[in-house]
Amino acid sequence: METKKILDADILDIIFEGRNKDYGAYVLRKSYNRRLIKALISTAVILVLLFTGYFLSGMTKHVEKKAPAITDIDLNRVQQEKKEELPPPPPPPRVPPQIQITQFTPPRIVKDNDVKEDEKPPEQDKLDDTKIGSVNQEGLKDDGITAPPVSDAGKGVVEAPKKEEDDIDKIFTKVEIESDYPGGAAAWLRYMNKNLRYPDEALNNGIQGTVMVQFVVDKEGNVSDVQAISGPTEGGLREEAVRVIKKSGKWTPAVQNGQHVKSYKRQPVGFKALDE
Repeated sequence: METKKILDADILDIIFEGRNKDYGAYVLRKSYNRRLIKALISTAVILVLLFTGYFLSGMTKHVEKKAPAITDIDLNRVQQEKKEELPPPPPPPRVPPQIQITQFTPPRIVKDNDVKEDEKPPEQDKLDDTKIGSVNQEGLKDDGITAPPVSDAGKGVVEAPKKEEDDIDKIFTKVEIESDYPGGAAAWLRYMNKNLRYPDEALNNGIQGTVMVQFVVDKEGNVSDVQAISGPTEGGLREEAVRVIKKSGKWTPAVQNGQHVKSYKRQPVGFKALDE
């Protein structure tokens, strides 16, 4: 390149003198400044538009806010608070009807002349529709109504029917308070989560279900006679349920008539395979 042309030429023309300017690198470097300026201008325009939109949206929200509506309340229309109505008094206790009672005393052997009129035994027909007692009492005929107790001669003592005592040494099937695992359902669940093992045979074959285990809890809470009475028979589920009950330790014994007794207990043990 001539000296005069070198002074007036661009640096790229000097670098690419004698080279293929159509290759692409020359065009990219030649237009680099224009492309950079266009990118900066585009970025600036986008930022201006974003800030303008954000500013306008904030003003719109501010303008759209309305003052809360205030409604006048007419005190004359406000209903007066209703007075609390007291519940009606309970009905008077029902007094059982008075039943007719005919005096019937043990017979005595005396002379006919010595028998008083009020001491004569009542006729059999009169006894069919009345109660028998030690005194005479007017009232309703006895049509199956339970009569009040006969006077106890002022003793003020009424004996309750004697209750047969249960044999506390037998094994109870029904009790007032059943035996339970110490700590209740939450403690039992923790014990099962820690000790119950799902048998591999049942797990591999998709066998699941609930095994009902019956056992005896004695007065001290000891467990015995453990056996599975229902549930899947395959996969070892019954054997595992029996094992975990035997390992459960002492239980809280059952209570009958205020005493710890020996009783049967049924405890379900569930096996359920989790879906993968």
